This record gives sequence, C-alpha cells and structure tokens, in this order.
Amino acid sequence: MLLTEYRPFQVDKQLVERSIKENKPLTVKGIIQRAEAKNQNGRIYPKEILLREIEKYVMGPVKERRALGELDHPESSVINLQNVSHNIVEIKVKGNDIYGTFEILSTPAGNILKELFRNGITVGVSSRGMGSVKELSEGTVEVEDD
Repeated sequence: MLLTEYRPFQVDKQLVERSIKENKPLTVKGIIQRAEAKNQNGRIYPKEILLREIEKYVMGPVKERRALGELDHPESSVINLQNVSHNIVEIKVKGNDIYGTFEILSTPAGNILKELFRNGITVGVSSRGMGSVKELSEGTVEVEDD
C-alpha cells in the first residue's frame, strides 16, 4: 500500500526573491512528518519506526545527495526525474516532529516551485513510502513495522 502524508510549508518570500536575484539555491526548512499523532490521512506513525527509517534514509539518499523529491504528488513510489524539484539535504528529529531542509533545484519543476513560493502560495510537503497498516479504530490506522 502506498502511504502518503501532507504538511503545508511556509516560505519567506524575501528568501525566494534573493535566491532568484542572486541565482543561488533556495533552501527551505519545515516540519515534514510527526510521530505518535494521528495525521490528516488517519494514520499514526510510531516513533521507533520513523526513527529507524529516517536513519536509513539519512545514511543513504540524504548523505549521497540523491534524496530527490517531485513537484507534484504522484501515485507511484518511484521518483520521475522529469518532475524533480528539490533535494533533501538534512533531516532532524525534535521530540515527535521531523524537520527537513530542502534545496530547491534549478530544474523546470524547481523553478515552478520557486515561483509558487515567490507569489505567496502555500505548498505542501508530502512523504511517500510503502508499507502496511493496522486498523486501531474507525478512521485511525497505525503504520506497521514493514
């Protein structure tokens, strides 16, 4: 089952303007995931599972500068390089909140994302993963160990 999560990202318009004007990468930060809390999709991510998977992700794709993300919210778990807009350069955990630092790339999709930010449009951050869930109650499921 494809598991997705969405969180709105707020970006300072002045940082976007400076990035475009100086032709420098735009870096944005924000909460990308939350452990132990029911999300808008009715899922709860146990902290121990998130920490384990974050460590794998940081030691692999993030460290190797291949933690790419797409502009849209595709149905597939496979990254389509034509739609890549950003690269995750850092992930930190503070309590139950997972923070990410993203470098917005100068790809066609990245430039669209910069323009959206530049115009004050709130864009969400979503995560994708594969796994199973266990129903806890009507409308609430918990992400399993796989």
